[in-house]
Amino acid sequence: MHVITCLEDLRRVYHRRVPRMFVDYVESGSWTESTLRVNRDDFAAVRFRQRVARDLSNRTLASTMMGEDVAMPVGLAPVGMTGMQAADGEIRAARAARDFGVPFILSTMSICSVEDVAEHAYRGFWFQLYVMRDEDYVHRLIARVKKVGCRVLVLTLDLQVLGQRHADIRNGLTVPMRLTLPNCFNLAGKIPWGLGMLRTGRRSFGNIVGHVDAVQDTRSLMSWVGEQFEPRLDWERVSAIRREWDGPFVLKGILDVNDAVRARDIGADGIIVSNHGGRQLDGTVSSISALRAIVDAVGDRVEVMLDSGVRSGQDVMRARALGASGVFIGRAYIYGLGAAGGAGVRQVLEILHNELDLTMALCGEQHIRNVGQHNVVA
Repeated sequence: MHVITCLEDLRRVYHRRVPRMFVDYVESGSWTESTLRVNRDDFAAVRFRQRVARDLSNRTLASTMMGEDVAMPVGLAPVGMTGMQAADGEIRAARAARDFGVPFILSTMSICSVEDVAEHAYRGFWFQLYVMRDEDYVHRLIARVKKVGCRVLVLTLDLQVLGQRHADIRNGLTVPMRLTLPNCFNLAGKIPWGLGMLRTGRRSFGNIVGHVDAVQDTRSLMSWVGEQFEPRLDWERVSAIRREWDGPFVLKGILDVNDAVRARDIGADGIIVSNHGGRQLDGTVSSISALRAIVDAVGDRVEVMLDSGVRSGQDVMRARALGASGVFIGRAYIYGLGAAGGAGVRQVLEILHNELDLTMALCGEQHIRNVGQHNVVA
């Protein structure tokens, strides 16, 4: 019997239960993985200011993110191929987020389609858009997202070209998984994962297959995906998408104050300070180190959120203290999903809630809305 006390416990179970190819996809960063490491290190360097003899009764983590009431200022970030971590993974994660009361963002590169998640989980989830070279596909995808009732559109800006992730190249990452000899050996110890995949029909990119004429089989799918990220994406195209979307609009992947100001000026309602979890530009700054300057520059007009490097409720507290309205977790919830399905995602959220609540209390605060820079040592 495994006693789960923190995310690291779930991470160890996850590594045992999910095929190495998909574990490496989640765990790895680009090139030397220096940005992946600094994301964690810079969070740990933010020290709390302990306060005592405060009334700590009636504590609450209830907050809002993009005008939505949330149980705590945490959401599930868009993660590509979540449905390969566990069968129907996006649906399971979306249900867990819905039941707990936090946002869920579905990736363009999901296994379960927007229609699947809307039908089997809930309609109010957020959707993350990658801009593709095929403009007609992008317009049709936005129309599909509107039709199923997604509330917030999150446009990712930092993946015009794909960062090189050595592990994915070595593993020959594909969707669906190719049954090579090394993969078969690895699968021999992952029987529950394999049975789950056999029971579901969702084993490819649900937002693409059946919606693009050029995609007829696995080979053409992977070729299309590899060629489609749009290197010409600029602020003019971002503005055009802003005009096309009539709901809350968030730009993800901003680390520079000048880019944050441009985001504000083109009418973004929110931004997510992010370096893509250390998976794109290796050697850049951590999200948490970039946060404060961006909040100071645009936080009076744009809601500023954060992802990349959040692994505990204490990290949530740190980000909140430095000005983020909320954070998004990616790897952290995948650990729970791969370890125990939807129940594992729920467990991740419970762990973060408990850690955040206790940290807030030991810093002398009753309400998450009162957390600020005074709670950390400058």
